[in-house]
Amino acid sequence: MKDSGKVVTALLTGLAAGAVLGLLFAPEKGSETRDKINESLSDLADAIKERAEQQLDSLNELKEKVLASVNAKADQVGSIIDDEIEEHA
Repeated sequence: MKDSGKVVTALLTGLAAGAVLGLLFAPEKGSETRDKINESLSDLADAIKERAEQQLDSLNELKEKVLASVNAKADQVGSIIDDEIEEHA
């Protein structure tokens, strides 16, 4: 998870630096430059959404594994308790 945060931070930093340099050295009209920046920001937003969805899917998978493990342990404890009750009854 920490590596993902570093990647997103690096991506955002790179985008910001590129946008600034693009504005400073753009040989095009301002409107064309703004359109390109808007397109880049849109692409970045899409990439962030996709990455967030991937992370959410991973968390959901982890949640299901943890729940399955907890339920299995609870069943084991329940069986042990039932056995002990029957043994001492």
